[in-house]
Amino acid sequence: MSGPLATQVTGSTVGELLASGEQRLQQADVAFGHGTTNARDEATWLVLWALGLPLDSALDPQAPESVSNRPVAVEDQRRIATLFEERITTRKPAAYLTREAWLQGVPFYVDERAIVPRSFIAELLADGSIDPWLSERTHRVLDLCTGNGSLAVLAAMAWPEVRVTGADISADALEVARINVERHGMGERVRLVESDGLAGVPGPWDLILCNPPYVNAASMARLPQEYLAEPQLALAGGGDGMDFIRTLLWGAAACMTESAVLVLEIGNERHFFESAFPDLPVFWLPTSAGNDQVLLITHPALFIWHNSRNVKSLPSS
Repeated sequence: MSGPLATQVTGSTVGELLASGEQRLQQADVAFGHGTTNARDEATWLVLWALGLPLDSALDPQAPESVSNRPVAVEDQRRIATLFEERITTRKPAAYLTREAWLQGVPFYVDERAIVPRSFIAELLADGSIDPWLSERTHRVLDLCTGNGSLAVLAAMAWPEVRVTGADISADALEVARINVERHGMGERVRLVESDGLAGVPGPWDLILCNPPYVNAASMARLPQEYLAEPQLALAGGGDGMDFIRTLLWGAAACMTESAVLVLEIGNERHFFESAFPDLPVFWLPTSAGNDQVLLITHPALFIWHNSRNVKSLPSS
């Protein structure tokens, strides 16, 4: 271990290392948002992971099962200090250092070849919010822009009767997704396809899930270093963030069955979405981040919108 930063995370017990790590992360002004939202949670993640302890370990010093007062060997203290130094100096998301991210309590492998999974669609899969929109004929599900494959795996877990296809333009990301499909024993129900948007996966699909690149150019220019450590292909959505989404919505109806729905995540881009598609009727689905992060579009709505756009584009006689 070398460098002045590593020596600043100190302690001989789990609790002392957590407190020291939290303070160091706050001092270093790192950015969160890749599985944690604050220094305390991230320090907890790094320390417990480094010690091989469950992430739900009890930390209240007064609790009988608490690990807070557990002694930590000097060698492990050094490893933890080095881990915090790497987090601070590289500004990589913690998930890239631990090679693991969690969605709805399910662990997924991740590395720099794929974006760190954090989609709010995972919540909707877990709480059944999408279920009322499905029918007994829902068997073919597409997870477009699958990244590390987490949503594809969660969809297969949520609906044992469906077959899921995870598609992505990035061959590197699909290699990461393959690790997760195999890790969770989903090889017979989840297939992975390299595709530029819908080009390689024409369907027809009963359900399309999509967490696309949607960050607008101005926001991209202001992103913290942690986000710039991720594949920019998975983030940048062009000037207004809608480049990929325009192509998707223009072609989606032809790739969907008559009763199908499209579930689309757009993050904080509702203003740009509504400016780009003012006459497209959508349903906003509630998530822990509010009611404007994820939307749902039915096939009939897309079909009518698509046809109306075609009519408007015809030359006048």
